[in-house]
Parts: sequence; structure tokens; C-alpha cells
Amino acid sequence: MNKISIEIPSIMENIRIVESFIDNARDKFKIDDDIYGNIMIAVMEAVNNCIKHGNKEDSRKLVSLAMEFADERIYVWIEDEGEGFDHAHLPDPTAPENLELEGGRGIFLMKNLADEVNFQDKGRKVELVFFM
Repeated sequence: MNKISIEIPSIMENIRIVESFIDNARDKFKIDDDIYGNIMIAVMEAVNNCIKHGNKEDSRKLVSLAMEFADERIYVWIEDEGEGFDHAHLPDPTAPENLELEGGRGIFLMKNLADEVNFQDKGRKVELVFFM
């Protein structure tokens, strides 16, 4: 079986569970250290966004996380139960007028760390693809 998954309640402390999940995936899929860090940071940003923005830290709502190794790629799907968002019209966090803003860097980081980032279901689900 080359696919693993978990669901967590939308509580920020559950980020630790996600870290362990990624560590276990590294061992299971024999992920090289050079992309392990990219996977860890990108997935953590996605889960953080799901908990904070998607599910608005409502512990009754779940964040689903699945990983699959296929065709020399790691696929990661992160999904929340929120309203979704317009991923096509996000402010550029590197623009001078946005540098001081607290948010807006998560998706930017995901796009720079993953080889592919695809939003589905009105932004409620993100697929991250990492080439091995």
C-alpha cells in the first residue's frame, strides 16, 4: 500500500500529529532529506491554513491529509470543511505593500517548495506534488 491518510480535528495543537505523520511517511516512502524539508514546510502551511482559515479553528470540523507515492512522485492532499476561497486572486506577499502583513505567505511558500500545487473543490482541497 503506497497511500496513507489521517484526519485531525481543527485544533492548532494537532500540528504535532501532522509532523509525526510526515516523519512516518519519510520512513515508509524512503523520502530523501533534500525534499523532506520541503514536504514538511509545505504540508504544515497547508494544514495550518485549513485549520485557521478553512475551518476557523472549529474543533468539530476535520482536516483530512493523505499521501501517496507513485511514479517517482509524492502526492499530498490536504482538505478542510470550510467555505473555500478564491485561490486565483491572492495578494502577492512579496509586493512592498504586503511585506508587513501577517498572513499571505503560506500559499506562496507551498508554490515555491512543491513541484506542483493544485487547488480543487473551490479551494477546500489542495494537492501538493513533489518529484523524487
